[in-house]
Amino acid sequence: MRARAVALLILISVCIVAPAFAANEDRYSYITVEDVQIQLNNGTALIHVNYTVDEGTRFIFFLFGKQDLKNKLLKILNYDDAQMIHIDLNSAEFSVNNASFSYGNGIYWYPSHDFNVVIPTLTVKSPQVTRNLTMANQFPGGMGYFAHEEIPLNVSGLK
Repeated sequence: MRARAVALLILISVCIVAPAFAANEDRYSYITVEDVQIQLNNGTALIHVNYTVDEGTRFIFFLFGKQDLKNKLLKILNYDDAQMIHIDLNSAEFSVNNASFSYGNGIYWYPSHDFNVVIPTLTVKSPQVTRNLTMANQFPGGMGYFAHEEIPLNVSGLK
């Protein structure tokens, strides 16, 4: 029983001390961000993050779940209203409603955005253009785009 208590104490100590060892700019706690891709569609942003986690923390995920990983990724992305779609030990997907401002008639503006770490490869795609940045902790200047309008199909006149 004492061995389990000592092992748990060591594990908790490692979790507390691990963020202090995170000296890289692309690193937050036990997560090292590899790349972020943002796909803009209408006013929504679909965000895909690829990352690595420290080997020592993988065991913690099996014991306690991935809630801490999700919280840290949300902190990295810095979106208040991001919703998790998928998460595993290498990648995650989030959706952000109203990430872009609508000016009507399918015209949108995705504003500049700050991240809480340096993203080694940041890709922001709209229906018209793709912007790639390297070693960026910000998407500067924003980006305008036109949404793909879905044309309703009138099937009543078809035979």
